[in-house]
Amino acid sequence: MDFGFKISPSSAVNLDNVDLTLYNRLLEAEPDISKCIACGSCTASCPANRFSGMSVRKAILNLQRGKEKETAKMLSNCMLCGKCTMVCPRGINTRHLILSICKLYKEDEK
Repeated sequence: MDFGFKISPSSAVNLDNVDLTLYNRLLEAEPDISKCIACGSCTASCPANRFSGMSVRKAILNLQRGKEKETAKMLSNCMLCGKCTMVCPRGINTRHLILSICKLYKEDEK
């Protein structure tokens, strides 16, 4: 009997099996990333967020969870306006952080 419902695949991330190589390389290049408290100020001030879902906070969390493809897609929507850097309560240069992440992705492609 078909009721029209299906079992959804699990969206759980097993953090024991995540490859954190890219995140660890980023942490070496940008130690400020560990100061992020995920407050969301950067996301709230981002003009690209409304249209594309761009979020520095989510990009960092995705890297910590090993979701590198999602992070690359999200960061391609960044306009590098720097508003997120101005509102960060921890003083993180998020614009430089985004550029560092993109640089690491380009190095991995080679």
